[in-house]
Amino acid sequence: QVQLVESGGGLVQAGGSLRLSCEAASRSAFSINAMGWYRQAPGKQRELVATITSGDVTNYADSVKGRFTISRENAKNTVYMQMNSLKPEDTAVYYCKTIVRVGVRTYTYWGQGTQVTVSS
Repeated sequence: QVQLVESGGGLVQAGGSLRLSCEAASRSAFSINAMGWYRQAPGKQRELVATITSGDVTNYADSVKGRFTISRENAKNTVYMQMNSLKPEDTAVYYCKTIVRVGVRTYTYWGQGTQVTVSS
């Protein structure tokens, strides 16, 4: 079992910045294949925001390209997302997702979510 602890959400004015963090922890040995951030706004489906692989290959939703930057710190099993030039439409609950490998099997875990609210 892997636990994901998210932090960094909050309320910010349009044009402002926030930095989200997500740390993966477990009592068992594991390796991380990929980590990412998804978001879900009220009344909408959960959508991909950004992902990063173990080889540091990144992928972004078109709506956040040039404004958000995902990065990871392997030694801490932590993924970050720097969010700049925030817009009201970025308001959502942001969820961290990780795909881990334990032995020959892979598992997917989600964080509890952190609220990001951007006021106009």
